[in-house]
Order: sequence, then structure tokens, then C-alpha cells
Amino acid sequence: MKSIFQLFSDLPTHASIVLMRLLALLPLSWVRALGTALGWLLYALVSARRRVVQVNLALCFPELSLTERTRLTRQIFICFSQAWLDRSWLWHAPASTVARRVRLTGAVDELSGTDPTVIFLPHFVGLDAAWAGVTLRVPRLSTTIYTDQSNKLVDSWILRGRQRFGNLRLFGRIDGVRPIVAALREGQPLYLLPDMDFGPDESVFVPFFGINAATVPSLSRFAQLGRAKVVPLLPRITPDGYEVEVMPAWDDFPSSDPVADTALMNARLGAYIKSMPAQYFWVHKRFKTRPEGEASVY
Repeated sequence: MKSIFQLFSDLPTHASIVLMRLLALLPLSWVRALGTALGWLLYALVSARRRVVQVNLALCFPELSLTERTRLTRQIFICFSQAWLDRSWLWHAPASTVARRVRLTGAVDELSGTDPTVIFLPHFVGLDAAWAGVTLRVPRLSTTIYTDQSNKLVDSWILRGRQRFGNLRLFGRIDGVRPIVAALREGQPLYLLPDMDFGPDESVFVPFFGINAATVPSLSRFAQLGRAKVVPLLPRITPDGYEVEVMPAWDDFPSSDPVADTALMNARLGAYIKSMPAQYFWVHKRFKTRPEGEASVY
């Protein structure tokens, strides 16, 4: 999120937020067109991040030709930019507009009741639409773990946007595990986004598209501690907004082996990504942390 704001580094943060409020007034087709233009611009100008995407794709999709990976890289920047500008209406348009544009599909009943539930929400670009879609339609308090942004005004804007429909409680990483597990056992679903490289601390190396990747075993850990089922949530950009698919709960997770669980999580995530590769957060250095003795891939 910080990187996109660097594009507006010559504008006061207030002006950037006002711009997003104004974009919320536009038809969705206009917002998406602006997102396409922004995606092309970022693809052309942000060469360092473009290289990160290209390295990730070369590692994860070696079967694709250079031409195919280049085309996919452009699509990734467009989807990333469209989803970023979509936060304008997700966070500022009337609730009726959001409800019309964000459809909740699949095994929605998995989110009802009071059973302890961990929601596996991978870093697809539409993850903010997933929060909006669920909190609008599921009258159940849920929780997630939030990392503060360095810009306090931006931080406040993001928090207001993600909590605008209520039913979402944010824990800071400094709060520790205990209150999160307590809320989970009380029946408050926990959104987890454990598929990024958070460094070597508490990570295990398990395959991601066949490449060893530092991955936190938190999905297995919280499911064990909370005695909870795991329900994946997959948001997809569509021409008329988003489809947020609620997947059936995994019936073989967690096991007694958190490393095996984490490898299984990555394997299933890989299958999800293959269904919409342009919508995953490939701008992140997923393979930044390497096993001892291995050189950086970036």
C-alpha cells in the first residue's frame, strides 16, 4: 500500500484522499478505465517493482514464454491499480452501491452460526472487497491482525474504510496471540493473510509453486489454538464489481504437523492463483527470505 502512495508523493495526503472520495462518485466503468491507465503508467515507470513481478512469474510459471509473462505482468499492474482505485467506492460510496457491486457466492453458510472459524484470505488484489462483502451481509463480529501504516492520516483512512460497515475488529501485532485466540473461541471469525514473506522469524520453508518460500505457519497455529475450521475466501474482480467466493471448510485441516499444514496451504493457494493469476499480489517479494546459503533471487 505504501508504494502506490509514492505515486502521489507530490500531493498532500489530504488531497489524495479527497481524490478517492471524488472517484467514488463516478460510474464503475470510468473508475476501471482510470485503473487501466494507472496500471499502464505504473508498469512503465516503476521498473524495480516490475522486475519483482517478472522474477516471481519466471519462478512460478516457468512454462510460460517471455512474451506470455510480459503480457501477464501488464495485466497484474492493471488489476492491482483497478483494485486500488476501487477502494474509492468500497470505502466512500453508499452501502447500496457496494452491496450491488460486491456479490457473495459459494458456501456462505460456512460464515453463519458461532463455530470458531479462521478465514483464509490470500493476498488477491480484491481482498478489501472481500471484507466489505462479508461485513455487509454477515452480522457477526470478526477480527483480523493489522499493521499500522507509517503515515497516520493514511492509517486512519484505511482503518475507517475497512471498518465502515462495522463487524470488524482489528488487533495490532503488539497485542499478542492470547486476545486473538480468546475472540476466536468466542465465535468471532479471524481473517488471516499468511501468504506473504514476513521474514525468517517464526517462518518455515515450504514449497510455493515448487520453490522453497518462508511462510508463517499461523493458519495451522490459530486453527489449532482456536479449535476452529478453516474457510478460504477468494475475491475476484469482475466487470461489474467483485465476486467473493466462500469456499467450503477444509475437512483435513489442521493436522498435528504445522509444517505439513503450511505446505498444504501453499499448495492449495497455488491452485487458487492459477485460476486468476493476474489478480494475485505478485508485486510482493515473495521469495525475499532465502534458506541459509542461497543467494537472493531479486
